[in-house]
Amino acid sequence: MLSSKHILLIIGGGIAAYKSLELIRRLRERGATVTPVLTRAGSEFVTPLSVSALAGVEVHSDLFDLTKEAEMGHIQLSRSADLLVVAPGTADLMAKMAQGRADDLASTLLLATDTPVLIAPSMNVRMWDHPATQRNVAALKGDGASFVGPNEGDMACGEYGPGRMAEPMEIVAAIDAALGNGPLKGKRILVTSGPTHEPIDPVRYIANRSSGAQGTAIGAALARLGAEVVFVTGPADVAPPEGVEVVKVQSAAQMLDAVTAALPVDAGVFAAAVADWRVASESNSKIKKKNGQLPVLEFAENPDILAQVSQMKEGRPGLVVGFAAETDDVIANATAKRARKGCDWIVANDVSPETGIMGGTENDVMLISQGGAEDWPRMSKAAVAERLAQKIADVLAG
Repeated sequence: MLSSKHILLIIGGGIAAYKSLELIRRLRERGATVTPVLTRAGSEFVTPLSVSALAGVEVHSDLFDLTKEAEMGHIQLSRSADLLVVAPGTADLMAKMAQGRADDLASTLLLATDTPVLIAPSMNVRMWDHPATQRNVAALKGDGASFVGPNEGDMACGEYGPGRMAEPMEIVAAIDAALGNGPLKGKRILVTSGPTHEPIDPVRYIANRSSGAQGTAIGAALARLGAEVVFVTGPADVAPPEGVEVVKVQSAAQMLDAVTAALPVDAGVFAAAVADWRVASESNSKIKKKNGQLPVLEFAENPDILAQVSQMKEGRPGLVVGFAAETDDVIANATAKRARKGCDWIVANDVSPETGIMGGTENDVMLISQGGAEDWPRMSKAAVAERLAQKIADVLAG
């Protein structure tokens, strides 16, 4: 809960400003006081009246308000909050922050504060990927600012990619973590993610289509709830989350070693798509073609990491969550897998090619537990991660 916490919310000028209204509502539901600062560009997307009505207090927007400035109002605003939140954090506003500019109320507040700052970026994908923006992000992180998002998805401009502002509840969780109030504070959680690469020879390997996006989203969501996350990842397409302990591996055997080294933990989330088989005898040199003859590869079974952890006699995590990527009879196969492996929950999804889930940005899952199957609506992988992280928190905190 955020009871008695004071949040200074700076609303930048982007289409995602509409989400700031929901963010205010969610923060106040949790007992926080929200003081809104609306930039001139932000007022093009949401009105001062709507922001004020939801916050229950006056909206601040003008640096040169003589009555308030006689008492150095902008300094007081910046010092009285427990956390400054910039949502949406536009490219322009982040550039001002990185350069130390102070030409309006928002940028002046951000320069005049020694209070922690949390930024929720929101912009076009090319603006986010631009080297100038990435330099500004790096500079802000170096100055101590923390970030939530951006997420990947469809843009209001019609393009697709990273740049969408994090959802309001993701930002709430990040605020909780920034203030040290997360429900998972003091809990250590292991997350595995990505594919494994099983070598055939020095240039070839066996792999699968997992991007690691869902595992990364889960690791980030757990960290935002205050958990100490050990993130063991295969060679994924998606970068690992920030603020976690990252252990990079290649093969299933290496992943098992990393998982074993990370124990004990309070919970384990095994989202990695571990290859079931490996080549029994890896060649030390590249296998050459020989007059059209096909090589004969003998396979061996990889270690079953989920089953080994689930069936530990001593030191088993209090909650073990597995994943089941299925193409047929999803519920039946996932339910059988949960029983066979011995884990507490299975997050099951249909990865048939027509679903677009494997390697995509959305997921459509069912949570299989001893109580049966809980069907979740199709949503972004970030939203699936938030929901799963909250359920984990409910169990571990209870």
